[in-house]
Amino acid sequence: ALLAGITRIRITGGEPLVRKGIENLVMSLDRLCPEDLALTTNGLLLPQFAAKLKAAGLCRVTISLDTLRANRFARIARREGLKQVLDGIEAAIKNGLSPVKVNTVIIRGINDDELPDFVNFAREFNIELRFIELMPTSGFRPECKELGEWRPGLVLPGAEIKNRIEEKFGPLQPLDSEGSVAQVYELANGARIGLITPVSEPFCKDCRRLRLSSEGRLRLCLFDQTGVDLKKALREQGADVRQLVEIFKQALKAKQTWERGDIEGANYDMFRVGG
Repeated sequence: ALLAGITRIRITGGEPLVRKGIENLVMSLDRLCPEDLALTTNGLLLPQFAAKLKAAGLCRVTISLDTLRANRFARIARREGLKQVLDGIEAAIKNGLSPVKVNTVIIRGINDDELPDFVNFAREFNIELRFIELMPTSGFRPECKELGEWRPGLVLPGAEIKNRIEEKFGPLQPLDSEGSVAQVYELANGARIGLITPVSEPFCKDCRRLRLSSEGRLRLCLFDQTGVDLKKALREQGADVRQLVEIFKQALKAKQTWERGDIEGANYDMFRVGG
């Protein structure tokens, strides 16, 4: 991948911190000298892993957190653990895994009443809080779907999130967001807020990311349901480095004109693809 021109690597899941030997994986990737090496986690195991990950060469973390209320956390995450996640955020900051970012999926009628709390949280911890629109692949059950059908009425569009924040906290000043899927803003109180809008304002033309699933399939996007079977190319076809580089180059070329299409029919969870 690096020989094909990819310079930034992110480890996602599922939950990468449950992988045995995750520090060794980070160390191996760090030896490749990417410009950036990041990891996305639910944060539950971060208190005991933050120092080890930093020592292994990890640059930064993004933590998924959809509520700041313990009872609501148990409902959304289907387990207790809010305190561990908050401790994990503090551990990431303490160990220099920065800039620390928090991803929050906003669901109308479920957690949108916490928008002010999250803004204050971002200011207090000096982190970037990124609000993400609910997608059919977000994996929330039954919040996201009912009787198997996507419930678009639960989507809170990025524009509405922005308006609600500005009504309470004042204007959001845009910051340089080049290379990011989020539109990033700053409030007068210093809070940094990002908006990720895959439903209301798709950003395909600005996205340069590829996804490599745990099954070894290289995909252009979370919504790419085909992709290239790298595992088969390696194990059955005996692809060498030159051929693998060419596969990545072709994927990057295809990415330039990729459009995700209709997402409402998506019938899989993004964590199975690496989101």
